[in-house]
Amino acid sequence: MTAVQVVRSEWTKIRSVASTVWTLSLAVVVTVALGMLISALSSNEFDDMSRRDRLSFDPTFISFAGMSLGQLAMIVFGVLVVSNEYSTGMIRTSLAAVPQRGTFLFSKIAVATVLALAVGLVTSFVAFFLGQAMLGSHRASIGDAHVLRAVIGGGVYMTLIAVFSMGVAAMLRSPMLSLGILMPFFFLISNILGNVDATKKIGQYLPDQAGSRIMQVVTPLDDDTPYGPWGGLGIMALWVIAALLGGYVLLKRRDA
Repeated sequence: MTAVQVVRSEWTKIRSVASTVWTLSLAVVVTVALGMLISALSSNEFDDMSRRDRLSFDPTFISFAGMSLGQLAMIVFGVLVVSNEYSTGMIRTSLAAVPQRGTFLFSKIAVATVLALAVGLVTSFVAFFLGQAMLGSHRASIGDAHVLRAVIGGGVYMTLIAVFSMGVAAMLRSPMLSLGILMPFFFLISNILGNVDATKKIGQYLPDQAGSRIMQVVTPLDDDTPYGPWGGLGIMALWVIAALLGGYVLLKRRDA
């Protein structure tokens, strides 16, 4: 099969699986709804904030508060895209049809990445505009300095989370094992490492902690992170590349 035929085949596989639609839809709904709620609460509490908190107030970043949960749906999407064929045994048929394993893997990831990017960008823009509506007079404008970068960055961040999950799933092959590692890693371990003083310097180099910097417009007063928004996104990209290379190497070396 040619590369174009493989891409078309992978697109057919992804869109024919109901879980794909559900997980991506859940990512949109959770991110937007929670972002609106946190934005509304922040608007109500603004007058009671200390002067220090007001100086660190970032209306753009607040509208993305729902991504902490929405990214979990993107993780599920990334894992299922790659590992579904292993759990059903279809991987043997797929590799028999496409013996070039690199072409097979990266065609699958390319199709899923484009889909994740489209959903991520839509989610990010909708979350921003609805979140700012909830903030009222405290809102930011898309034309303000660095805001457009942060909004586009939000979509890229969600995409990279999904692609990183694809790489991990390609290495582990099992959907349950992949989710069993990724879910607690992003939802618990990363947050703990990033918020405890003794481990904060380690936590800030984890993919989600580093990547989320791209969505910040206002730097907190007590922030001592040694990199900026683009540096953080670059660190996250390195994690993604490492995961993809690991998945590729193991796919080449192991039996289906």
